[in-house]
Amino acid sequence: MMTTLDDIKSVVSDELSQFEAFYIDALHSDNFLLDRIGRYTLKHKGKQLRPLFVFLAAKCFGKVNDSTYRAATFIELLHSATLIHDDVVDDAAERRGFASINAMYKNKIAVLAGDYLLSKGMMIALENRDYQMLDMISETVRNMSEGEIFQLEKAKKFDISEEDYYQIIEKKTASLIASCCAIGAVSTSATPEQVEAMRKFGIFAGTAFQIRDDIFDYQPDNASGKGYGNDIREHKMTLPLIHLIKNSSSIERILIISKIRLSGKRRRTIDSIIQKANKKNSLAYCEEKMNLFAQQAENQLNNIIDSDAKDALKSLLYYCIKREI
Repeated sequence: MMTTLDDIKSVVSDELSQFEAFYIDALHSDNFLLDRIGRYTLKHKGKQLRPLFVFLAAKCFGKVNDSTYRAATFIELLHSATLIHDDVVDDAAERRGFASINAMYKNKIAVLAGDYLLSKGMMIALENRDYQMLDMISETVRNMSEGEIFQLEKAKKFDISEEDYYQIIEKKTASLIASCCAIGAVSTSATPEQVEAMRKFGIFAGTAFQIRDDIFDYQPDNASGKGYGNDIREHKMTLPLIHLIKNSSSIERILIISKIRLSGKRRRTIDSIIQKANKKNSLAYCEEKMNLFAQQAENQLNNIIDSDAKDALKSLLYYCIKREI
C-alpha cells in the first residue's frame, strides 16, 4: 500500500497537472477583485484531495477525459466556495494559517465571492451539458446546507445523539467525497452499480475522514496546524463530546454542558473537557468508529477490477484517517 500522498498522486500525476490549467482558467474573472480573490484562493490551496478522489475513481473504470476534468474543477470550486462561506459563518480570521477571505475583504464580499465560485462551477456544467454532474452536485449542495443547519439547530440544546452526528457529517462532509467518487466514475464507462459502489465508498470514507478531524480537535499536540479546542469553543457536538456526555453521570453531564456554555472559549475549560474525554476513553472510541467506517469503505472496492488506481484509492482512504496533518 502507498504510504505517502506523493506516491498516491503519482498514479494520476499527468491528470493533476492538466487539472491545474482547468482550475486556473475557471478561477479567472474580468473583475479585478474577483480575480484577485481567485488567485489568492489558488495560492493557498490545500492538498486538493477531492480532485484526487475524482481522478482515481474515474481511472478505476476507464480513461480520464474532458468530462472528468470538468467534474474535478466543479468539485474544487464548490469546496472552495464552501470554505469561504464556512469562514463567514464561523467568523474565522484564518484559513490554513493565512488570512481568510472574510478577514481581508469583510463578510459581504466573502459571501459574494463564494457564490461566484459556485456559479462558475454550475456554468461549466451547463455549457457542456453535463446535466448528470449538475444534478449530483446540486443534491450535494442541498445535503451540505441541510447538515449545517441541522447541526446549528441541535447545538443550541446540546442534545445531538450519535445517530444525529452520523447524519450530520454524512450530509456536511461525506456527501462531497461521495460526489467526487460517483462523478469520477460517471465521467468514464462505469455501470450504475459501480457508480453506486463508488458513492457508498465516498460516504464511508468521508465519515471516517471527518472523525479524524474531530479527533484532531481534542489533541493539543496534533500537527494539523488547525490548533485544538475549536469545536468546543464553537459549541459543536462532535463524536468525542457526544461519547463523553453519554458516558458521564447526570451531574457530570450538567457540569460539562454548563462549562462549555458559560466559559467554552477559555483555554482552561477546553483543556478540562479534553482531559475528561481522555479519561472516558472517548478518543479511543472515536478511533474505533473511524476504522470501522474505513473498513466499510474498503469493502465497496471488492468487486472493482484490480488496478493501480484502485490501489491508490484504497491508499488515499487510509492516508486520510492516518494523516498527522
